[in-house]
Amino acid sequence: MSSVLTDELEPGIVQVTLNRPERLNALSQGLIAELHRTFERLGTDRHVRVVILTGAGRGFCAGADLKGVEGERGAPGTEGMSEIPLLYLTQEHLASLHERIHRLRQPVIAAVNGPAVGGGFAMSLACDIRVAAQSATFGSVFVTLGVSSCDMGTSYLLPRLVGAARSAELMLTGRIFDAGEAREMGLVLDVVPDGEVVERALVTARAIARNSPLAVWMTKETMWQTIDAPSLRQALDLENRTQIMCTQTGELSDAFAAFREGRTPRWKPL
Repeated sequence: MSSVLTDELEPGIVQVTLNRPERLNALSQGLIAELHRTFERLGTDRHVRVVILTGAGRGFCAGADLKGVEGERGAPGTEGMSEIPLLYLTQEHLASLHERIHRLRQPVIAAVNGPAVGGGFAMSLACDIRVAAQSATFGSVFVTLGVSSCDMGTSYLLPRLVGAARSAELMLTGRIFDAGEAREMGLVLDVVPDGEVVERALVTARAIARNSPLAVWMTKETMWQTIDAPSLRQALDLENRTQIMCTQTGELSDAFAAFREGRTPRWKPL
């Protein structure tokens, strides 16, 4: 059985499910490789508007599979390598998956249905939006295993989502926190009863998918780039260029006409 399931829930809205429920969807090398292929394919599919990422069973993702899988020693292509390059390329294989999710053209909503710790926590951070079930738990637990909590993008993304002081406390203690606290700190958008988290993610996905495909893409890309802008002036320059480019599609004129005529705008496909 595939370790990654994809399902088009509605036109343009695709659910990606990590499918190792017996291991709380822990990240084996096979699962990582299949997720790379899945997101690479979705990123080039012009009909996909929004991706919802969740886990099968009672967990979102329990991080790296510490027990390992028989026959797996490192990332694909590292067979026969000595220890240091093998470990480095294996780490890069995992970390670049989170980057691929974060850089995906389409918005990604994490529907966190259970534990999201370690690499699973980092994966939820790489998504654009997070919603959680009541049983969801979170934790940057790397430090409790004797390594740095600065891993898989956590040290970059978490401070931008909840602030530096809160991030320092979470990353230095490695403590597990629940969905309610995640909502209080602004990490998750909403908390819903167990079994309803994908449906809650769909509400936001539908609202996104109603908008212009190009406008959504440019909004996601520009927002994450301006977070790192060294000045307001540089952020404004990037916004201005993006905005003028978008006006040349004709969609703005049609949106004005649609408002006057009481109809839905006609968005152009990519």
